[in-house]
Amino acid sequence: MTKPKVFEKPTGVKDYLPHAVSKLRKIERSVLECMQLWGYEQIITPALEYYDTVGMASSTSDQKLFKLLDRRGTTIVLRSDMTAPIARVVGSLLKDDSFPIRLSYHGNVFRAFEEEGGRDSEFYQTGVELVGDASPEADAEMIALAVASLKAAGVPSFKIAMGHVGFLNGLFEETLPGLVSEQETLKACLLQRDHVGYRDAIRKLTLDAAWKKELEDILRLRGGQEVCDQALELSANERAQSAIRHLCEVWDVLEAYGIQEHVLIDLTMIGDFSYYTGMTFEGYASHLGFPVCSGGRYDNLLAQFGRPAHATGFALKTTRILEVVEDAAEQRERTLVAYASTRRQEALVKASQLREQGAIVVTALVSTAELGELRAADLERHLSKGELVYRGKSYDKLVPFDYGKEGLA
Repeated sequence: MTKPKVFEKPTGVKDYLPHAVSKLRKIERSVLECMQLWGYEQIITPALEYYDTVGMASSTSDQKLFKLLDRRGTTIVLRSDMTAPIARVVGSLLKDDSFPIRLSYHGNVFRAFEEEGGRDSEFYQTGVELVGDASPEADAEMIALAVASLKAAGVPSFKIAMGHVGFLNGLFEETLPGLVSEQETLKACLLQRDHVGYRDAIRKLTLDAAWKKELEDILRLRGGQEVCDQALELSANERAQSAIRHLCEVWDVLEAYGIQEHVLIDLTMIGDFSYYTGMTFEGYASHLGFPVCSGGRYDNLLAQFGRPAHATGFALKTTRILEVVEDAAEQRERTLVAYASTRRQEALVKASQLREQGAIVVTALVSTAELGELRAADLERHLSKGELVYRGKSYDKLVPFDYGKEGLA
């Protein structure tokens, strides 16, 4: 194995330079403030968790977990999502809090992807969890808050697609009873959004043409309220029918929020069947092939931490949002306080006063010649509306402290 060079990083991680960090932090602040307005309180959990608890409860497959041993030989993992750690907290530190519990978070998560996949192994999420509410109102609140959060993040154009794992489970029970392997193949195609592969898998099934048509027809079930009516006619299975009735109720609430223009029903939207138990959704920004948010209902997770409860939530993939938000970075004025050695105390006091007023201030000890050049450049900046540049950095304002005892120029 070749020893890495001193400037190299492990595959799947990246450095964020100041401009990107400024954008990222502004997105996080704006989204967390939005979530706070909806009654969600922020929580922080550790990046390290026990494999036997949070690691095994996570929605992330075992081969994608980063594992290591502590000094006692216990296997621990870098958190791969934020939901399982929060479930641990709800089942322990918050075990006496009454439901519903509304929590928000932001942080980095870690997943071990294949090198050739080109996906990040470390990325940032900002999201919420609503624990202790099984109602359609709670599911609709997740989508409505996701819409509000994407707007707060500055995403210019997006659409949220929602589905329900119960519908497909019911449909497959009806059309493919007992054929577990075939069901898993079709689910895998839908989870990967591989509709071509899904159609090919249907063609290989030894089913009546009517059943094959029913399975293929779900690919056309995308739209608004009318999709619910079409789906109710497609399958007579009670599990599927119950799922559609639930989505109809969620849609009614979304109409009351007035956000239906941002949402569509997509019954091929399934999420991870082993994790989600009801409604699921994903949000897509224009011109970006990956989802910028995802979420859904996971009613089985809390029982693994000793406090069975209904739960739903979502996460914004803030690292991806960086790619679609152009002007998220705050453009604040930068002030240069340039001073002679004899005026050091005055200059540093002035810099402190300006910072207390919220200004960004950089101080610099300069020579007489440098101060003269700065004054000339500042005058030129005022006349031509150009930039004041000192040692490679641009400034919007100069506060000079010259040699001698004269006052501030």
